[in-house]
Amino acid sequence: MENNYELGIMNVPQLRFPEFQGEWEKKKLGNIAVKIGDGLHGTPNYSFKTGFYFINGNNLIEGKISINKNTKEVGEKIYVSNNKHLSNNTLLLSINGTIGNVARYYGEKVMLGKSVAYFNFNEDSSFYFNLLKTSNIQNHFSSELTGTTIKNLSLKTLRETEISFPSQPEQIRIANFFTILDNKINQLKEKKALLEEYKKGMMQKIFSQEIRFKPALSEVEGDDDGKEFPDWVNKELGELLNYEQPTKYLVNSTEYDDKHKTPVITAGKTFILGYTNEDDGIFETDLPVIAFDDFTTAIQFVDFKFKVKSSAMKILIAKKDVNIKFVFEAMQRIKFAIGGHGRHWISVFSQIPIKYPSSKEQTKIANFLSKIDDKIKTVNEQIEESKEYKKGLLQKMYCV
Repeated sequence: MENNYELGIMNVPQLRFPEFQGEWEKKKLGNIAVKIGDGLHGTPNYSFKTGFYFINGNNLIEGKISINKNTKEVGEKIYVSNNKHLSNNTLLLSINGTIGNVARYYGEKVMLGKSVAYFNFNEDSSFYFNLLKTSNIQNHFSSELTGTTIKNLSLKTLRETEISFPSQPEQIRIANFFTILDNKINQLKEKKALLEEYKKGMMQKIFSQEIRFKPALSEVEGDDDGKEFPDWVNKELGELLNYEQPTKYLVNSTEYDDKHKTPVITAGKTFILGYTNEDDGIFETDLPVIAFDDFTTAIQFVDFKFKVKSSAMKILIAKKDVNIKFVFEAMQRIKFAIGGHGRHWISVFSQIPIKYPSSKEQTKIANFLSKIDDKIKTVNEQIEESKEYKKGLLQKMYCV
């Protein structure tokens, strides 16, 4: 690829395939797409088991329309009457509440809500699919939002957004290049999903004791009365784990920066909220530990030093001869219906019993599951690296 900025050419991307030359053309999106519109401004009458789905911006996930158990359905008559003449060249964009999610349309039987905009193109739209995801376009959309409580991106803004584009052959070349990158990322995601499914299946067999981890011959003598496979016993979590309040590890400022070294964690899905440069009140002994949200009972396995944001968390520490990785995996299998807003560790969770094997078997189980976790982590890092690589190329190969 060539760096055209060094050649003094202005309206071209920073990186370009060498077989193409000349400046890109500029036009408004409204003059390129055949039609730009949005979905129904209102609530339709819902039906059941029709196969015609009513979608909003939250259904646009990772480039596709995602239908889930909460997606409402409508009758065929309503679906037909709201036909937007979508085609395989149509792109969808979330424009209300959730802003900027882009998806392709592949012939799904969907009826659009007002939070979904559509772009109908006559020609292949793959080039524009990637263009709408560039940082410059996304930042432009963010700067044009209206509304206070719920943000909205207007159709007027979409139609008047000016973009640069090359000839059709160059569009196809660029689109094909990014399709290859997307395929690589999707393959990695599939690999990760298979590993997660494998771990889930193995955990089911391990914790039902369908699979047992046989100790080495040198370990049998004197281990739990010499039994090769000592029986698992019931033990309450409070017998296995101590807890510590996080008060002295609370972060003073939420001005996080990825350049700082110490992560600030939560027990919820976000896990790492950011990084702080505060060097006092860091939890760094007794690692690894379990972060336990006292209200939601969410847990995270933590094997690095950290600070915390909220006091609504317990730090769970393994007692002597307890493998905390095994306990963490066992806790993830606990089905607990949260009731009320009370703190749950002392009052409820610490009293929940789990099946508990000998120290040697729990260590073998923990080590086995950790190896799978390491593979999942490696694949996930490859996914994130590939996404960053693609993000950087989007900025360099699109003239925005």
